Amino acid sequence: MMCGSATAATAAGGLPTMMLGLILLAATSVPLADGFAYAPNFITKIIEQSTGITPVGLLDVGQTNNDNTEDEATSSVEAIANNNDFQGPITTRFPPEPNGYLHLGHAKAVSFNFAVARAFQGGNGRCHMRLDDTNPTKEDEEYVQSILEDVRWIQQGLEPFTAADDTDKEGPWYGNVRKTSDYFQLIYDAAVYLIKTGDAFVDELTAEEMREYRGTLTEPGKESPWRDRSVEENLTLFEKMKNGEFENGRYALRAKIDMSSPNLNMRDPVIYRIKHESHQATGDDWCIYPMYDFSHPIADAVEGITHSLCTLEFEDHRPLYDWTAERVLKADLVSCQPRQIEFSRLNLKYTVLSKRKLIKLVEDKYVTGWDDPRMPTLSGVRRRGMPPAAIRLFCERMGISKSDSNIDFTIMEDCAREVLDDESPRAFAILDPLKVTIKNWDDSTKEDFGVPRHPKKNELGERTVPFGKNVYIERSDFFDLEGPEGLSNGGRAPKGFKRLLPGGKVRLKYAYVISCDEIVRDPETNEPTELVCTLYPETRAGVTPEGEARVKGIIQWVEASTAAKVQVMQYDRLFKVEEPGKDSGEFTDDINTESLKIMNDVIVEPSVAMDALSMIDRIQNSSTEDKLYHSALTYQFERSGYFALDSSSTEKNLVFNRVVTLRDTWGAPPAGGRGGKAEQPKQKSQQANPRKQGGGQAPILEDARRVALRAGTILEAGPHPEADSLIVCKLDCGDKNEAGEAEEPRTVVAGLAGKIPYEKLTNRKVVCITNLKPAKMRGIESTAMLLAASDGKEGDDETVELLDVPDSVPNGELLSFENMDPCEPDGMLKSKGALKVWDRVKSKLKVNENGEATYQDDDTERKLLTSVGPITVESLKESIIG
Repeated sequence: MMCGSATAATAAGGLPTMMLGLILLAATSVPLADGFAYAPNFITKIIEQSTGITPVGLLDVGQTNNDNTEDEATSSVEAIANNNDFQGPITTRFPPEPNGYLHLGHAKAVSFNFAVARAFQGGNGRCHMRLDDTNPTKEDEEYVQSILEDVRWIQQGLEPFTAADDTDKEGPWYGNVRKTSDYFQLIYDAAVYLIKTGDAFVDELTAEEMREYRGTLTEPGKESPWRDRSVEENLTLFEKMKNGEFENGRYALRAKIDMSSPNLNMRDPVIYRIKHESHQATGDDWCIYPMYDFSHPIADAVEGITHSLCTLEFEDHRPLYDWTAERVLKADLVSCQPRQIEFSRLNLKYTVLSKRKLIKLVEDKYVTGWDDPRMPTLSGVRRRGMPPAAIRLFCERMGISKSDSNIDFTIMEDCAREVLDDESPRAFAILDPLKVTIKNWDDSTKEDFGVPRHPKKNELGERTVPFGKNVYIERSDFFDLEGPEGLSNGGRAPKGFKRLLPGGKVRLKYAYVISCDEIVRDPETNEPTELVCTLYPETRAGVTPEGEARVKGIIQWVEASTAAKVQVMQYDRLFKVEEPGKDSGEFTDDINTESLKIMNDVIVEPSVAMDALSMIDRIQNSSTEDKLYHSALTYQFERSGYFALDSSSTEKNLVFNRVVTLRDTWGAPPAGGRGGKAEQPKQKSQQANPRKQGGGQAPILEDARRVALRAGTILEAGPHPEADSLIVCKLDCGDKNEAGEAEEPRTVVAGLAGKIPYEKLTNRKVVCITNLKPAKMRGIESTAMLLAASDGKEGDDETVELLDVPDSVPNGELLSFENMDPCEPDGMLKSKGALKVWDRVKSKLKVNENGEATYQDDDTERKLLTSVGPITVESLKESIIG
């Protein structure tokens, strides 16, 4: 009987405190409907088909008919789909071994197992938290507590599970924490049952001899000479093993299955071994312990787990899982049989997830510990300031499949930016301070400016930013024409530099325009140490006096006497290559020696320090069940990045960690590039221009990778005032300015009048090209192009459909082509040669027979992909795209 049927077994000024609570609520709360945002996948379809229960909250990404992976997966668990007597509850579990710290690879399993339970609310979905504690050698209570803390944290803001018993207990998992050790007696009884039925025997081959007898993938194994012991002798020996009468390794209990099986896991696997070690939960009650492959299906069955979801490395173990589950069900030790379904694990570029390698990083002092903010452990990314909602969003965008993939770290960073941009208040912080003295300001006068904490969240209120005679600005916001940097640049400012120059003007954001009159220098280095400036009172709060030119440069600042000095840990990726150790042979040789820059003299506005002190006070009074973390206090330090309070902070020494930069600085083009602004990679050194490098000929980029195909949303659409065949749209392409703030939507003019109703255009997610030269169309400049499929007919007979993008894809995301390196778009395709690039690409864009947008080159069809799936059209199959 499948688990979940009717008889299934179940187991039991500064910032006011109120305002800080609002900020923390914004940082940790997610609408309950958003708790499950995975796209439909083969696992959710299997569960739906086998139970008749429809999941809720799945993303609508369209349907295709060529998902071979789905067909493969469905057939591999056909027994589940054919079951018709399911009555619930749908139950999953997260069962880590407490022998280490959870990392980002585990985050996918945590997120998906709990998300499935929430998605199948109609089946009374529940997810158990179980510790598979069967190996006392490597387990420790420290790991137990760390795992439980991580699982609580990653689900912050989600709807709790409520136990269906007298307690009505609510929590991040269903009921109490379970342990495999809770079932040791039952697992032992199951082993005795197998001995009695002739399905297990006590062996005395050594571990080395077992390996020799096991055989290979091409040769069958040999049966142990002890395989045919009598049932009575096996029972006696196993009892003595339990009573501690033999030393470690003297005997082992093995399942009796098939030594000629093509699956090595079925060649009489060991299911119990002797270990004279104290267990962190059971003490010295046991000296024999079950193997994971034997205990796991039994624990699942005891708890009534209906769907045992695990990663692909366990696929070859499924026959043993089923073999064990079937027999304990026959023994009447459990009331149902769970089913195992596998999905691909999470692999990340620019990091390592191997437990052995993580231990080496810690033990050899490459990092400061398991919670070092550069580590991929959940405790590390939590301390760094990565919000749990960003981790969940990342896992959801990666989706669920049976195909292994190596995910770019940039995608996770983009998820962090998306969440932090929405929830983090803004603040001024000066990382590299340069003093400015306002010579026409009274020494004793202070002026307070009330400015918004967040440009899009009025409920967070305002913060007070003091202004006075002395302020600090970023050293990089002043270009010293007369100093070393000016001399090295021929006495000229860098092209496009709009900030402060000697004799020039700049606006202090929210405050006044100032001009630089005098430079005080260090006598030894000639570097500026202070700027003496004049303030223009009539320019207060953004005012430009009539008749005067608007000052274009705007910079942040912090008033000196009220400022707080903090320490900033500027973190970057721990490794400098995508696959550490692949080429070098030793992964530690690829460590990024610039992954941490410590800045001890950072200046922040007073509200930041007061918020931080309030947070430290609240943390001291928070409970374990509702734990508050330092890193829940995050900021966008304007024009610098997103930062979080570090757990080492004290009242006398505040420390902030850089969570992520405002935009990717590892080579991917930023989301945007307005008008003629170049969409240039931020990668340093000779790789800044991949098409032209000194010291050798670089590979020529494929045409398709030079076009900036991005996701966008049509905000509004209407007719062109002077052309009946044209429409005018406002399009959010994810463009951001230097401060990381959203820019105004683009204007797009398109020949779609009469082709698609306006109501079907508004709020629609589309594919747009953002690096074509802007063009005026009947008097209105169009700064982007929409991509659409067409049946190729002319005039009124033509049918047109815009390309569909999954709703969860962020605006500005750079799309990619299947089995092709990431796109590296030109800044702008404006020359005749560059425009021909788009013409060549356009001629190869087609919709295939499955309704998917593709690039067809040299008989190779490459799907146009987002981070969550392919680009599709509603009904136009085998059509052109333009």
